[in-house]
Amino acid sequence: MTQIQVVTGAQISEFLDALAVLRIAIFRDFPYLYEGTLEYEKSYLSTYAKSNGALVVLILDDGKVVGASTGLPLSEETIEFKQPFIDAGYNVDEIFYCAESVLLPAYRGRGLGKRFFEEREAHAKQIEGIKHVCFCAVVREEQHPLKPSDYKTLDPFWMSQGYSKTRLTCEYVWQDIDKSVDTAKTMQFWMKSL
Repeated sequence: MTQIQVVTGAQISEFLDALAVLRIAIFRDFPYLYEGTLEYEKSYLSTYAKSNGALVVLILDDGKVVGASTGLPLSEETIEFKQPFIDAGYNVDEIFYCAESVLLPAYRGRGLGKRFFEEREAHAKQIEGIKHVCFCAVVREEQHPLKPSDYKTLDPFWMSQGYSKTRLTCEYVWQDIDKSVDTAKTMQFWMKSL
């Protein structure tokens, strides 16, 4: 039976291994094409366990993590994610960053993506001073050689949740599954006022 569980603070530590495995599996697919490692994932995800304002929305099926969505105050993110907002004159203390949403294919199409946003936005509203919520998505060229013929962008879904594409971008580095070295990717920010 599928259950939704929201965890915060130190509770997040209990799920780091499962989250790392899930992120690597989901982000191998287009458009991320991410060649991840458990070591990097655990280090990256430990930020959430150390943050007072972070949350992880878990989708569990008979106790197994089959989906997750993360978020934390933008002020606690790395400079790569904060700098575009600082340069544009935003106060990063007023922004909540919705990091990733990962869900195994068998559980998609059940409204869980919408629930991910609802839970993160409800959490953000409880943090004093938060006025905006944002997330970012990788930008890939339209004719990318690894793009599946049946690929559908999530832009319409994100717009249906009230988010608008901004002009803000940053670069983030990782190794693609078809490359031997890390390369920089453009990440496009989407935003919504609470």
